[in-house]
Amino acid sequence: MQLSTVCTALSLPLTWATPQFSSKHGNCTVGQIVKTSSGPIAGHAAAKYPEVSEYLGIPYAQPPVGNLRFAAPVKYAGSSLVNGSAFGSSCPKPPSQNITPSPDLIAASNVTAIGLELFNLIGNPDVVYSEDCLFLNVWSKPQSGERKKAVMVYVHGGAFSGGTSSTPIFNGATLAEREDVIIVTLNYRVSILGFPGNPTAQNNVGFLDQRLAMEWVRDNIANFGGDPARITLFGQSAGGSSVDYYAYAWASDPIVAGIIAQSGTTISFGLPYPESVSAAAWYSVSAAVGCGDSSTDSTALLACMRNVEHDSLLKSVPSDGLNALFSAFGPTVDNTIVFSNYSQQTAASIPMLLGSADYESGVLRTQLALANTTFVDSDWDEANLAGYTCPAGIRANASIAANNPTWRYRYHGVFPNTNISWQGGAYHGAELTLLFGTTFATPSSTPEEIEFETYIQGAWAAFAKDPVHGLTTYEGGWPLYDPAKESLVRLAYDNLVGTNLAFPEIYDAGCVNASLPALLCRIFGLC
Repeated sequence: MQLSTVCTALSLPLTWATPQFSSKHGNCTVGQIVKTSSGPIAGHAAAKYPEVSEYLGIPYAQPPVGNLRFAAPVKYAGSSLVNGSAFGSSCPKPPSQNITPSPDLIAASNVTAIGLELFNLIGNPDVVYSEDCLFLNVWSKPQSGERKKAVMVYVHGGAFSGGTSSTPIFNGATLAEREDVIIVTLNYRVSILGFPGNPTAQNNVGFLDQRLAMEWVRDNIANFGGDPARITLFGQSAGGSSVDYYAYAWASDPIVAGIIAQSGTTISFGLPYPESVSAAAWYSVSAAVGCGDSSTDSTALLACMRNVEHDSLLKSVPSDGLNALFSAFGPTVDNTIVFSNYSQQTAASIPMLLGSADYESGVLRTQLALANTTFVDSDWDEANLAGYTCPAGIRANASIAANNPTWRYRYHGVFPNTNISWQGGAYHGAELTLLFGTTFATPSSTPEEIEFETYIQGAWAAFAKDPVHGLTTYEGGWPLYDPAKESLVRLAYDNLVGTNLAFPEIYDAGCVNASLPALLCRIFGLC
């Protein structure tokens, strides 16, 4: 390996939206050591793609422990060699309830064998948990293709209570190999450690983690062959919401050139929480671990909470009632990072691609059925509307009202090796293995699936390479979103490639009467 700030040929200028291709670039070698603000990073060849360099476990922030627990992250600055051969630790999360469903429940739930396999893969990742978890990962192929590559930074989901960039599904090697882009994934603090709810101190520190990671990418990605002027931030579920929160929180200095919000927005999932709701959750945990409550001196209480073992904190996170479905700790209104009135806020003036799956609720329906909890079809249809379809439509309308180039999609694909239920339907997250090209986790792709996998990867990459014009010319062109026109792109409709356009009102018509709080009140008694 050779120490290199950047491969020689990568220092050449790039004209916007005019790619400069070359079969080989200067002295680039796979896995070469790259100089960064975190220190020199040693890489290695990706397992499935030996021409892709993989850099894992790069620290971007100091360990958020001691006085940095519940505090804004502090930039990591290093000079020692980082051996980027393994993922860093994942951020701690509340303990999971491991329920082994009976054969009768498995049969009644309509879950497929693939569904059980995927639930186990996502719910029980083979990772190490530690508070020292603020790491990111980079996949790059600087020795060929564009001399300054578009960059795609992915934010994982997990309901703001879990998740990790180490999950095999989010491996970025395939996209780096096939689409000539640089992929970055990152960890951020979740649950009470990331969104503590403390009314007397800093809140939403998980979002500050994400911002610091973006600053790291801005400052260092050129050394991996990336273009700091072409960074796209994308995410799914809580990651999709994070991307949207980010666009509002740092509207005047977004760093990114475009955002992709998959199945999540600032108004999804009944979020954000009012300060009073988050404060009640904070004091519930502080009392449970013996640190006091709202009547306790706030400085003494915070000092005590910083000395409690993180396992004890997370075991005390509320998990009954509403919190059995939604994280007790999540984005909290502070009117600095998270706002109470998004309809009156202005997001960053950048292009946006967003959408949802056709039957998002299918995954929760199947999981609850395995736990012997069922509801009627109409309840799940309303949950799909109120939780995903309507927020996507509202956010898309806000984006076009702000004169930002906007595209909206609805994902319909149901393929044998990603289908979790015999009831069918494109569920929450169904597109992820195809987008990342990680269907090797559940092999035996059909020809139709392979063709669509290529299509969706190309679409996301086209947006990243040119957020303003990339999709308008991609595979015949995607129309800009207009709620009055056939402009909703139905992806994998009948499992086929192409745009398959539809009027948004086909899916949005029920939004007038859809209400997530009303639904939760009616079927769960959570009023």
